[in-house]
Amino acid sequence: MASACSIRVRGVVQGVGFRPFVYRLACANTLSGWVLNAEEGIEIHLEGAETGLEAFVRDLRAQPPPAASIAEIDVRRTEPVGVHEFTIRSSQQGERPTVRISPDLPVCNDCLRELFDPSNRRYLYPYINCTNCGPRYSVVLGLPYDRPKTTMKDWPLDEHCTAEYTNPGDRRFHAQPVACSACGPNYYLHPHLHSNDGGSGGSIRRAAEVLRAGGILAVKGLGGYHLACDARNPAAVAALRDRKYRKEKPFALMAKDIAVARTLVELSADSQLLLTSAARPIVLAPARIGLPEVAPGNNELGVMLPYTPLHHLLFAAGAPEILVMTSANRSSEPIAYEDDDALQRLAGIADSFLIGQRPIARRVDDSVARVGACGPVILRRARGYAPGAVASLPTVRPILALGADLKNSITLAVDGQAFVSQHIGDLDHYQSFRAFQETIEDLVSMYEVRWDELLLVCDLHPQYLSTCHAATLGVPESHAVQHHRAHVASVLAERGEWTKRVIGVSFDGTGYGDDGSIWGGEIFVGSVQDGFERVAHLRRAVLAGGDAAAKNPVQAAAGFLAQVDGIPDVLSSPFDFPERYCHALELVPKDVRTFGTTSVGRLFDTAAALVGFTREITFEGQAAIWLEQLARGAPLTEPYPFSFVDDELDFRPLLLAVAQDRVRGRNVREIARAFHRGIAQGLCDALHVIAGSYALDTVVLSGGVFQNELLLEDLKSHLAQESLQAWTNHAVPPNDGGISLGQAALAAFGRFDVPAGMNHDQKK
Repeated sequence: MASACSIRVRGVVQGVGFRPFVYRLACANTLSGWVLNAEEGIEIHLEGAETGLEAFVRDLRAQPPPAASIAEIDVRRTEPVGVHEFTIRSSQQGERPTVRISPDLPVCNDCLRELFDPSNRRYLYPYINCTNCGPRYSVVLGLPYDRPKTTMKDWPLDEHCTAEYTNPGDRRFHAQPVACSACGPNYYLHPHLHSNDGGSGGSIRRAAEVLRAGGILAVKGLGGYHLACDARNPAAVAALRDRKYRKEKPFALMAKDIAVARTLVELSADSQLLLTSAARPIVLAPARIGLPEVAPGNNELGVMLPYTPLHHLLFAAGAPEILVMTSANRSSEPIAYEDDDALQRLAGIADSFLIGQRPIARRVDDSVARVGACGPVILRRARGYAPGAVASLPTVRPILALGADLKNSITLAVDGQAFVSQHIGDLDHYQSFRAFQETIEDLVSMYEVRWDELLLVCDLHPQYLSTCHAATLGVPESHAVQHHRAHVASVLAERGEWTKRVIGVSFDGTGYGDDGSIWGGEIFVGSVQDGFERVAHLRRAVLAGGDAAAKNPVQAAAGFLAQVDGIPDVLSSPFDFPERYCHALELVPKDVRTFGTTSVGRLFDTAAALVGFTREITFEGQAAIWLEQLARGAPLTEPYPFSFVDDELDFRPLLLAVAQDRVRGRNVREIARAFHRGIAQGLCDALHVIAGSYALDTVVLSGGVFQNELLLEDLKSHLAQESLQAWTNHAVPPNDGGISLGQAALAAFGRFDVPAGMNHDQKK
């Protein structure tokens, strides 16, 4: 007598070849039944011999498709219904979908072989894909993931593609974006060639000529347009910088292959694994060659490998083997992804446009990652990672977390799964704010969440654009979570640690504190479930001129150095501070346009100014990055004093030592190194005291300052000596890109904060 079971599989299991895999596995074990896409993932019904059922479940767990990621398999016994064959049924939809959408995937080796095989019908076809590769999130319009709910819905399959799509034994069975040059979209070059003039092949060859000639090419990719040029052509790179209004921020590079990438950067085994992973992020690594126009004053380069068929075709057509490949936008704008918008916004930047006819459902930028002292870390989470679920939250209702205003991302928690959006950007730019609004609508509608059932959570800062937007959404219940508590909670959410008490360290540039001042050097004790108590912080300084101090290190320095007795004259040599310092210093005693701050980010800016960075920064974190780069070239030195007294980290002896050594003529690299070691040693001294007082053994480190790998290396060494384990972000960025996950985690346990001057009753 036949046995039967029903199986539900949750995770990234739609759009990754899971149903044909199940079909083949069932047939191999002589089982009948069916498989279908459902709201929560994949549903399977099986009937047959007991040995066949056991073998099926074993191989289902052990050998899923390469692009799948199984989160849960639920196997239950049921009664046979008498089916005699195994079939793939139409998708089922009734309740709200909770299936995890697959991120976009790089072209697979099988498709690459076909791409360059003259006998294959998809020879040189730039949209070649199969169930194991190609677009996913960037083409999905709705769930479940089926062709009518993708941007390929208007491209009917021809006879050959239909045969593959409907054949369970074929690699393209139910590959939703499948197409060929006869029935699918193509590429054309604007303004030179059109879709009926030379086809994709002629357009791509012509585009490669533009790049070889030193031109700037706008290229439509998976999640938006890139601006590309020859990385070894200084004039081309300078022109791109000038047209894009990007003064000094490094450009990302695309290397033709891994061999070329190795000539550009030093790749450890872990870095190479990251570079070649399915996410295909931009990977930061030490530079092996000098490309000063690409990354001015920086000894690291960001490199990625080709991940679409089009990229491989461009290189095969003779494009330079190292390309600048940067987001297609003007500085601070979001990436362009719609054709008409790209042609308008990029006019005057790009010389030519290589335009693909397949629409992009949503903008998805390239991800940025690195391998650091504590393992791989994502610095910008987008293509290849988003919108994957990064945590399982104990939620009973949907939670929408709006993140912060810088490096924004949002998180939607549905039925216990936290989906973090792609990187959106800085919301003070109008286009980025529009992208923020669109992403909210997109995720909420994708998972069919009603606005009136949402629990909305935002940052505590009352003037953040994200916070103000929360009030316009018409959600009945909304709350705020303090910025730095959200940073700490994001690390614990990744690990599913809700009750563990930890010491949480949150160091960054700025965040609105409980008392209404600008925090950024905070130490907490607590857990996600019980909340976090602020137990220590950086000594309070004054920020003269508000936000302008974040762009001018000497202006930030005014509020810190005003407290340092015996500080040398920074207006004279070797410091030569500009007049801006004097104007800022005048504000401090008058308490005019000044704000209290505990920002470690501004402390780093102050040290950078003392060491020589006295001009305005041109991108966020530039002065601190410059200081870290300087320190990396120095031998190990004794740390400067950074004492912990009365629950405060005292920056005064630290800055005095920096200034005095500068006057003595000490090598600036050694000064920068001693500063970093001082920060690490002083923080570890504080953590030793706090760990003893609260009987804790785990330290959580989050916030933008902990993107500084040199600081992390020093901290890791010191913490090991104290028998303290350090936890950092891995699934979401340590910068503000991870804030929304922390907000959602704290909201799941009702751990909310209220703005200064308002009590909880008023908030309600």
